[in-house]
Amino acid sequence: MRDAPAEATKLSELTTHQKKSGFAAWLGWFFDGLDLHLYTLVATVFVAELLVVPEADPSVPLYGSWIQAAFLLGWALGGAFFGVIGDRLGRSRTLVLTILTYALFTGLSFFAQTWWQLMIFRFLAALGIGGEWAVGASLLSETWPKKWRPWIAAVLQCAVNFGILAAIAAVFLLQQIPGYQPRWVFLIGVLPAFVTLWIRKEVPETEEWSAEKGKQAAPSMSGLFGADIRRTTFIASLLCAISLTGHWCFMFWQQAFIRNHPEVVARSLDKASVVSTALFCVIAASVVGNFASGWAAMRFGYRRALAGFFGAYFLLMGLTFLPFVTKLTFLPPWSLAATYGLYAAVGFCQGVFGLFTMALPPLFPTLLRTTGAGFSYNIGRIFAAVGTVFFGIFAKPSDFSAVLLYASFLFLPAAVLAMWLPIEEATS
Repeated sequence: MRDAPAEATKLSELTTHQKKSGFAAWLGWFFDGLDLHLYTLVATVFVAELLVVPEADPSVPLYGSWIQAAFLLGWALGGAFFGVIGDRLGRSRTLVLTILTYALFTGLSFFAQTWWQLMIFRFLAALGIGGEWAVGASLLSETWPKKWRPWIAAVLQCAVNFGILAAIAAVFLLQQIPGYQPRWVFLIGVLPAFVTLWIRKEVPETEEWSAEKGKQAAPSMSGLFGADIRRTTFIASLLCAISLTGHWCFMFWQQAFIRNHPEVVARSLDKASVVSTALFCVIAASVVGNFASGWAAMRFGYRRALAGFFGAYFLLMGLTFLPFVTKLTFLPPWSLAATYGLYAAVGFCQGVFGLFTMALPPLFPTLLRTTGAGFSYNIGRIFAAVGTVFFGIFAKPSDFSAVLLYASFLFLPAAVLAMWLPIEEATS
């Protein structure tokens, strides 16, 4: 057998196959994060450019939310579609297909001339990004020892964070070039395509998948609703739907909020720099949160760790945006510096999503693993897409604080649902 025994306790005891699988998944997630946030960094200015209107025009957040909704919808469908492909074709080969998909269509976004063209390209790119999550998670759950899973989840989630930081750095560097245009950033999204050459050559299929594939054909997606696992499918899907809706409302609308922060407006600060700084605070803190959530899962179990982090997400989002909504004299709006700090605190809570990486796949049978993990996690993108548009319709162009405050309440039912999840505990 190529896989090391589950008792492996240090890196030197892992096989070359395990290390290559881990690195391939890490690279896939890194470029996920890169391609994922290239749009959010230039959304306002690029959509305004495509619409040929000022950035403050009410149509900008409306169409911007439709584009983001299409992206989240594509993410959900991609998770389900490539999940099925991954259970039939294999983890390694499907990983290659997902990366090629999001690299190609992110690059094609450079050529968009209208908002609906950009929406189509973002939708198609999202198919690959959504599929890569399920495939990468299943790849590692089938090759790495069980006791390592919370830490592997943290490392994988950090890959997304580092990809987002790379996107921030890339946009910053491009902005220094004379004649810079927002559409240039999408050309960076082509880079992941070159990684697939190495993955196809060096990363074999997992033995667990190969063994099961030899015994029987992969069941259809309807198998997720069989009597034995439909309760698991329902709870996992609902949990992901609620939590990801709240999360993506924050991730998308926080940049619109910070651009119109009272201090930014009063001091005429450079909005692009403020947005980049705010996102850096969120992502840098989330790296720490990834490992904190991994520690919490090891110490208290997945259920309690998920519930605790979702509860903290609710409290910190409320604390961040409540002063801007109520305008109470005894609770004045936070300064820009304080808002950066609170953004970092919210970012720390985002480490919770790393726990889904290793917690969800083992809930499903081997030949339904990427299908089940992809469906339950990415179905949340559909609800997040609806939520993004819903909040975008009711948001005021110069004040997104109420939108973000109301979105924070979604983490309360998420915390409750986490305790019902029939999850395989990391402490067991």
